[in-house]
Amino acid sequence: MSEQPQVSADDPEFSSLDCSAVIADVWLLLDNECDPDARARLKGHLDNCPSCLAHYGIESELKALINRKCGGERAPAGLRDRLRIEIRKSVIVTETRYSTGD
Repeated sequence: MSEQPQVSADDPEFSSLDCSAVIADVWLLLDNECDPDARARLKGHLDNCPSCLAHYGIESELKALINRKCGGERAPAGLRDRLRIEIRKSVIVTETRYSTGD
């Protein structure tokens, strides 16, 4: 799995953190995809903004729920082959005819 680039606090989008920017970047914080300075700035905003903190809490719970319900599950062994067969059966071939205008 390749590492995703971390978001830096030096990025212009982090120069002024308003609520919409923090809410948009909640997943960066939850997934540890921001550098320590950006993390500190986001957490600082969350510490002082009950509305954003509530949104962060909802997203955090959602992430935990997804991990709890989907983490580590594998599809049945033959599913890939069955899906491939069904996709081949359902592929619709379209033919486009162009008129020369005669």
